[in-house]
Amino acid sequence: MSPSTALSTAPSTEAESAESVLEAVREIVPALRENGQESEERRWILDENIELLEKAGVFRMAVPKRFGGLDLSLAEQAKVISEIARGCPSTAWVTMVWVTSTWTATLYPDRTQEEVFADGSVRISSAFAPTGTLVPVEGGYRLSGTWRYNSGCRGADWNFTAVMVERPDGAEEEAMALLPMSEMAITDDWHVSAGSATGSATTTATDVFIPDHHVVGFEEVMFSATGDRSNTGATGRNYGLLSFVMAECAAVFTGIARGAYELFLERLPGRGITYTPWEDQSLHPLTQLQVATAANKITAAEALAEVWLELLQERADAGEQPTLAEKAIVRGQTAFAAQLAKEAVELLYTASGGSVIQRSVPFQRFHRDIQGFSLHALAQVNVNLELQGRVLLGLDPETYFL
Repeated sequence: MSPSTALSTAPSTEAESAESVLEAVREIVPALRENGQESEERRWILDENIELLEKAGVFRMAVPKRFGGLDLSLAEQAKVISEIARGCPSTAWVTMVWVTSTWTATLYPDRTQEEVFADGSVRISSAFAPTGTLVPVEGGYRLSGTWRYNSGCRGADWNFTAVMVERPDGAEEEAMALLPMSEMAITDDWHVSAGSATGSATTTATDVFIPDHHVVGFEEVMFSATGDRSNTGATGRNYGLLSFVMAECAAVFTGIARGAYELFLERLPGRGITYTPWEDQSLHPLTQLQVATAANKITAAEALAEVWLELLQERADAGEQPTLAEKAIVRGQTAFAAQLAKEAVELLYTASGGSVIQRSVPFQRFHRDIQGFSLHALAQVNVNLELQGRVLLGLDPETYFL
């Protein structure tokens, strides 16, 4: 069943909720774009951006309905995130982190969900590098550690941290711990050339108590195999974790490219080509080729998204997890789509003339942000294509990080 079919057969109230969020976000795209430069300068998205997204219902998208959330499908969430990226790449990246982490909380025990989703809307940041330790104590654990690149931590209610659990016998195992953001310290060290407004600072926890029900095994989370949950089975929302994250990450890239394309066209009228007889750049054949190529790369990336969205929804509707091979292919496809989006932005950037480097020109920020986001470990195209290629050649992916 394709995403469009899923929408048409869903109850009208659900369809209306998804469309209302999408329409509300479309209306605030100009404001998000206008706030881009100031957000970058303060190294964190403006409070107005968060308030606008909250009002639009964005932070309820992945919250289960039983807690007052919208519980939108992956395809619906991806559309919204892509639309946000048209307005502000960094705001979209932070939103993607918050929304995917909110969905991740549905993999925790029901008791934990009741605490996290108490208000029906929530923002959760996350750090997947296991740079912290959990020491078992009565009723739970003591957590200490430091996590870099914690996107969205400045505006989060809760935070996921990857950790190593130290057992009394000396054995170690990887896990994910959930704790209130108020229990963590934030270091003001986010000074970067791309994604500056994401506020992805370093966070630290020092001997924080974590109750048992706020810790689950990392491999269990990766396979959505955690117990004591009410959303298991054929719920239509029980996706594979990393495939879910990669799908929404790709939506950021395609949205950035779509926004950059619009910005390029807006700047074109009246522009000539300096030191040449061309007084209207749009009449030059090279510009026409560049625009057509960029448009086709974006459209191809968006079309490829329909393939993985359909696959993941079919599995969720059947109450099945994607196979390891399917997950590897999704990783390759999402990274390839992100690469197409990045190439489209690069192409238009080279056609924009020297004035594009001015801070007041939004296009340069879209260009820098997409370059920076493409360096994320999960987004690097060669790593992901290698995984996909191994599967296509009948080889074992040799990782459960799928």
